[in-house]
Amino acid sequence: MAAAAGEEEEEAAARPAAGPALWRLPEELLLLICSYLDMRALGRLAQVCRWLRRFTSCDLLWRRIARASLNSGFTRLGTDLMTSVPVKERVKVSQNWRLGRCREGILLKWRCSQMPWMQLEDDSLYISQANFILAYQFRPDGASLNRRPLGVFAGHDEDVCHFVLANSHIVSAGGDGKIGVHKIHSTFTVKYSAHEQEVNCVDCKGGIIVSGSRDRTAKVWPLASGRLGQCLHTIQTEDRVWSIAISPLLSSFVTGTACCGHFSPLRIWDLNSGQLMTHLGSDFPPGAGVLDVMYESPFTLLSCGYDTYVRYWDLRTSVRKCVMEWEEPHDSTLYCLQTDGNHLLATGSSYYGVVRLWDRRQRACLHAFPLTSTPLSSPVYCLRLTTKHLYAALSYNLHVLDFQNP
Repeated sequence: MAAAAGEEEEEAAARPAAGPALWRLPEELLLLICSYLDMRALGRLAQVCRWLRRFTSCDLLWRRIARASLNSGFTRLGTDLMTSVPVKERVKVSQNWRLGRCREGILLKWRCSQMPWMQLEDDSLYISQANFILAYQFRPDGASLNRRPLGVFAGHDEDVCHFVLANSHIVSAGGDGKIGVHKIHSTFTVKYSAHEQEVNCVDCKGGIIVSGSRDRTAKVWPLASGRLGQCLHTIQTEDRVWSIAISPLLSSFVTGTACCGHFSPLRIWDLNSGQLMTHLGSDFPPGAGVLDVMYESPFTLLSCGYDTYVRYWDLRTSVRKCVMEWEEPHDSTLYCLQTDGNHLLATGSSYYGVVRLWDRRQRACLHAFPLTSTPLSSPVYCLRLTTKHLYAALSYNLHVLDFQNP
């Protein structure tokens, strides 16, 4: 109650004093109307009178605008993830996302064709190249890297297929059928045989590792150093596993398979017992494999793959039909997806390195950015984004789209 009262007092303090009689409309109505205006229109409105200038500069209005904007650091629940950055500044950058205004650059290049995967943490970027994982530090602008790696993590005999960051560890999945566990700030590295064929995907949360493989199994492992390599559950998925994700509640996990040996590529398993809980959808065509899947909340998740669709699932509504879907307009396989946790959705397709931005309140794609030309056509293997930048890993290079300085 005290916290709620404090929030009400903070909002009240942010509200401008009542203006002239001409402007004495209900305040909520004014906030609603102004939240639909862009920054140029608000600038013109601020020139009308002193009271409107105060009104259009109040933090409460900009918070309303930011929550409805693309990639401004606010979640769907209104939680602010970036309290250190002024809301007005984030709204300015958000306008660039909405309009597709950005500057393209290349952060890294490599000579041989790769299938890289990457993760971001604070001011560092981790990216796989062949059987190594390299860590780089961003420069202050966020659109360039220090050329010398901060660290190099090795251990696999074949290429790294996938990896995640968890509890100061890197957990990696390799084409050699092994899982590697590396401590980020030390030389500790352990690898152990996990599957009979390549490990395509891995996730780690709450001290538990889950892995999926081409050998048609998913497995559950402990992260505890004394129990590394001790399999807790082996699950026969009847199909090659391409993607995997643990629920935020740490009670279940979802597998995305090739949809060749089972009618549904998305199935949810109990993390403690390894038993099947449910499957999602019922009308997938053969071969509609899921290449990327991610939880947004304990009850909502997104998936994409070979059938060219992004699907949004809400487990509270239905497990047989998705809530929303978006189709890739050029009929390309979708390799990866990312979201800001609110309205923005980014996807990477299989041809010409095309990155697409979507506003989830609309069906049609907002913007497309082809990052390669015909001779070097490449899938977008992995996407990551911040409120100012989007990073895309392709066969020969790592691209950045800078929305702060277009």
